[in-house]
Amino acid sequence: MNVLLGLSASSGVGIGRAFVIPEAEKIVISSKKIKAEDKPKQLERFDKSLAKVTGQIASQLDAVKDDKVQSEIFETYFLMLNDPEFLGDVRKTFEASNHTIEYILNQKTEEYADRLRSSGNAYLAERAEDICDIFGRVLNDLLDFHPFDIENVPDDAVIVAKSMAPSDTVILSKRRIAGIALTDGGVSSHVGILARNYGIPAVFDIENILEEIKNDALVVIDGDAGEVIESPDENTLKDYQKKIDIALAHAEKLKKFRDLPSVTTDGEKFELMANIGTVEEARVAMEEGADGIGLFRTEFLFMSEANANRNFSSAHSKAAAFSEENQFNAYKQVLETMRGKPVTIRTLDAGGDKIISSLEMSHSSSEEKNPLMGLRAIRLTLANPQILRTQLRALYRASVFGNLKIMLPLITSVEQVEEALAIAAKVRDELKSENIPFKADVPIGIMIETAAAAMISDCLAKRADFFSIGTNDLTQYTLGVDRENALVAPLYDEFHLAVLRLLHKTIKAAESEGIAVSVCGEMASRTESVMVLAGMGVRTLSMSPKLITSVKELLSKMSVGELQAISSKRLNNL
Repeated sequence: MNVLLGLSASSGVGIGRAFVIPEAEKIVISSKKIKAEDKPKQLERFDKSLAKVTGQIASQLDAVKDDKVQSEIFETYFLMLNDPEFLGDVRKTFEASNHTIEYILNQKTEEYADRLRSSGNAYLAERAEDICDIFGRVLNDLLDFHPFDIENVPDDAVIVAKSMAPSDTVILSKRRIAGIALTDGGVSSHVGILARNYGIPAVFDIENILEEIKNDALVVIDGDAGEVIESPDENTLKDYQKKIDIALAHAEKLKKFRDLPSVTTDGEKFELMANIGTVEEARVAMEEGADGIGLFRTEFLFMSEANANRNFSSAHSKAAAFSEENQFNAYKQVLETMRGKPVTIRTLDAGGDKIISSLEMSHSSSEEKNPLMGLRAIRLTLANPQILRTQLRALYRASVFGNLKIMLPLITSVEQVEEALAIAAKVRDELKSENIPFKADVPIGIMIETAAAAMISDCLAKRADFFSIGTNDLTQYTLGVDRENALVAPLYDEFHLAVLRLLHKTIKAAESEGIAVSVCGEMASRTESVMVLAGMGVRTLSMSPKLITSVKELLSKMSVGELQAISSKRLNNL
């Protein structure tokens, strides 16, 4: 029995036979010189390979069109293959050189990828792998090189590899995969995102895994503990199979909570909301028994709309992705789907690690050395007020179709709230003068996700209609810790006394002004943190739709007194 340690990328336990994907062969691209008269033929080969790979991506996109996450990956690849800036740079450099098109393409791919890797941003670094993957496929075709075919993975296998290319992840929706064990890969990588989306246990950052695990060996993958066990003994195998059986039985048991209210043993009622990023996820929220939508992340809608528009070189198409009509239709669908339940829609939280291309934006976060501390969220939309104005028009127009609340992200001052409220007032005046129906009394609240906002929460509570605490950013900004950075990730602690005190201060400020307060960060769905938040007085929690029933079950076993005791112990833990 061989136990290998790594980092958990997706929870759960899986048992299967190892399917070892050999490390990709290193291709040496010659710096061979060519004659000027050879250039047209070289470009013809390039265009042919580009068209071939584009066709393959279009076919893969069609195969996963009903899968939101995977379709977005291939839509992104389609855009990359048609990106006029990159392709123009490749052609221009080729024309000015006397090297082969393969040499220039490889050079430019690495150049663009290196820029993203050196950005200091985990999300951008992962996108560097996307560029290498997709244009690597074009290079392979140019060189007539045929690498390992991911389609050979059988059902119920544990994939073992140094890394998986993003385009290989289509296999995850076509096979029953028992687990994924990789040497490389980040939590924000496409492989990690998809593994969590499909409930596939995954462990990354395992050293020398190709040398340690033999093909077809029996493997247990423990995504909870970050362990991979090769050739487990009989007792270990029985223990893990028992864990799988218990998990399946528990999932079946949780189904009864879907249509029940969330109530403690002494009758205290909680509202359990869903965090969503698309219209489709609103339908899942209803199926999982959500009391409403606590956070609709509109930036994912914006990114999806931009990716779906494949004529990326068209200036009109870039702007169209942000059109008032497109937004109105999406917000209307979500409000109608929720059938009168409250829907809190957050205004655009772009910037930072969420890159959106638009002619309307005067600035790109990729230009910043530290984008998470830069021009993002409310700062970005106040700097580009036409974007906020368009979004507010769409939101107010959609308000007549349901129970809408509007939320402003990353607020750090009262002045930001007042500026945004002034824009909202002008939008209401415009709609009224245009005789367009809307609800004038839509509540406008704010997110508390910085220490600054928490410290002045008593002042902000006088201007906001409600608070929603984003614990992910609040923890990260308060402690100065990037949780995606493996070197400091252990310092990321939501139970740090500084974080808990800021939470407590915010909750009390909301109570003093009589406004509602909810939590929409990851603390809203984890067992101990749910108990601590509930003990502090939070009665509205927003989480991934799939976690709602498990939180209902947890609260159904607790009394308010027990929750307060747990919270008090944490707050007084000096």
